[in-house]
Amino acid sequence: MQLPRLRWHIAVFLAPAVLIYSTVMIFPLFNTLRLALYAEVDQGRVFVGFENFRTLFFDPIWSEQFWNALGNNFWFFLIHMLVQNPIGIALAALLSHPRLRFAALYRSAIFIPTVLSFVIVGFAWKLILSPIWGIAPSLLDAVGLKSLFAPWLGKEEYALTTLAMISVWQFVGIPMMLIYAALLSIPEDILEAGEIDGVTGLAAFWKIKLPLILPSIGIISILTFVGNFNAFDLIYAAQGALAGPDFSTDILGTFMYRTFFGFQLQLGDPHMGSAIAGAMFAIILVGVCLYLFGIQTRMRRYQL
Repeated sequence: MQLPRLRWHIAVFLAPAVLIYSTVMIFPLFNTLRLALYAEVDQGRVFVGFENFRTLFFDPIWSEQFWNALGNNFWFFLIHMLVQNPIGIALAALLSHPRLRFAALYRSAIFIPTVLSFVIVGFAWKLILSPIWGIAPSLLDAVGLKSLFAPWLGKEEYALTTLAMISVWQFVGIPMMLIYAALLSIPEDILEAGEIDGVTGLAAFWKIKLPLILPSIGIISILTFVGNFNAFDLIYAAQGALAGPDFSTDILGTFMYRTFFGFQLQLGDPHMGSAIAGAMFAIILVGVCLYLFGIQTRMRRYQL
């Protein structure tokens, strides 16, 4: 029996990419998880196992901050799922209409905020919404709605939702473009068959187009989940590392940053910071696995 021939050229071509990915992704990930298993005792590193995780989840000093940040992260993600993605799908459906004029201009205008820096977006909106020198009060006054204005970034009950809506404004172009591409890839003969059967307009979108773009919607959902649980930049740019007011906009990213590197009077603790990063990794991994082995499998069966 002849043994299969080893294809060394495949390994040669893959080696640079694997080496770079391992250097910048795999090694730092495992090193972070390794740090979470140690603690500083008498200026020395001591192996403590999962003690840091127990402290993070159950010690009142740490757990209150962790569960607050986790709850804020879920709210941040939920707003993106319920606002950003439906708006992106609706915009894609409108822009894919063959009779719409200047569709390319609209697509570009909606997508432009996506390429802007988090720092620019955070500071710009902080200035816009400022009750002292911002233009938001004047704009609302111009349309007779000044009574609705409030210092949204300065109130605990509004700050996180306001930042989430700013993030939606910045990134709604991504689901729009992905769904737009998926809609354009639908074969014309399927749509023509629907027209023959009398399925046109909005009914064609719900009965024909939407089922065919479900895989794209699933990909957008998991990207939204991963992106929001890795969020940090916008909160930091707009509210600082303390994620004010009174930690109402604190998410896992800002909590991990303060813990790992320290901030103001808080000393940095790389081991507890690594424990927070490990918890974030576990949450994202569970979410991705649920999608891959649950939702995606059902969508494949639906398509079949």
